[in-house]
Formats: sequence, C-alpha cells, structure tokens
Amino acid sequence: MTLSAEDRARRIKVILFDVDGVLTNGGIWLIPVPMAVAGKEVTKMVEAKGYNAHDGTAISLARLGGIKLGIITKRISETVAMRARDLKLEFVYQGEAFKMRPVREIMEKEGVTLDEIAYVGDDVIDLPVMRKCGFAVAVANAREQVKAEAHYVTPNRGGDGAARDAVEFILRAKGVLNECIEEYIDESNPISPSMDIGKGGDLK
Repeated sequence: MTLSAEDRARRIKVILFDVDGVLTNGGIWLIPVPMAVAGKEVTKMVEAKGYNAHDGTAISLARLGGIKLGIITKRISETVAMRARDLKLEFVYQGEAFKMRPVREIMEKEGVTLDEIAYVGDDVIDLPVMRKCGFAVAVANAREQVKAEAHYVTPNRGGDGAARDAVEFILRAKGVLNECIEEYIDESNPISPSMDIGKGGDLK
C-alpha cells in the first residue's frame, strides 16, 4: 500500500533540516573583518547567513507538538552554531558530507525508526536521507532531482518560510496544529525557558 504524505507525516517524531537553501535562501556572505593578531592587523573572513523568524516560530510549534528537531549540514559555520543555540535544537551536526551517519546516530540515541524521521532538503547531497526517511520534504527552490523524490514540496522557498511549511504540514497531519498555536500564544501557559527560542544566541 502506498502511503500518502499525510500518513507519513502523522508518524513523525524527529524533524531534521539541511541549512543552506533550507533554513536560509542559500546565500553565503563572506565579510572581511580587520583584527589584531600578535600585534599585527590581519583580515579575517567571517561568514554570515540570513534566517527567517517564521521558521523560528515553527521550531517552537513543533516542540509543543512533542517533536524533536535538528540540523545536518556539510558546511561548518559559527553562525549555524549560534542559530542552533538560539533555537535550542536537540541535534546539531556540521561538517557532515554523508548525512545518513548522523541520522543513524540520532536513531540509536532516541530509539526512533526511519519511518519516524522527517528530513527537509534542497540539493542532491540530501537524497540519501530523503530516500530512506519516513517523510522527505523538498523546499520550493530545491533542485528538480530532489523535488522528484520528495513526498511533499513546500509552497515557500528556503529561507522564506519553507521550514514553517514543513512543520505545519506535519502538525496538521497529526491533528494538533491549532492546539499548538493556541498553546504558543496563551499567556497563562508560557513556554518553559528550556523551550523558549530567541535567547540562546550568545551561549556556548
């Protein structure tokens, strides 16, 4: 029996995201920053990326729905580490050219199966995970080869709300989206500090 996208989404316990082109629009800015090293002025290149606040809210909504979240990316960047701290992501893997390795590690750690993992990607490096996970999501700006193998393609592009699309699709399939939204905005039921995003960017 072929499962629908909704059937697949209903089983998800963990959502994993690529970063460049998914949580960002794919742009990478290298900014020269002058600094003193051993008494000499040198220029260091600092990497910057842009993220979307709607996607940040998606992380809170997913967590209220009982879902754990993480990122797996090939690049290594302090801006990614900072955003991950800001969002209090449970799983953060940088420098991963072969993304099934961390997926297997997460499965063992959390006791989840591939059917219970969703992955959101945009490029061919994401295909090995997308081909095996329970719910494969491609963002609107994904390569055509990636869209062709996805169970769901988001209406919005990476860096422009695609992660929010994926999270809302999953929560809607589970029948808890509205409940999570109401809990998120209910001032009598504040989110615990361990779950509240936007306060961890400067923490190591």
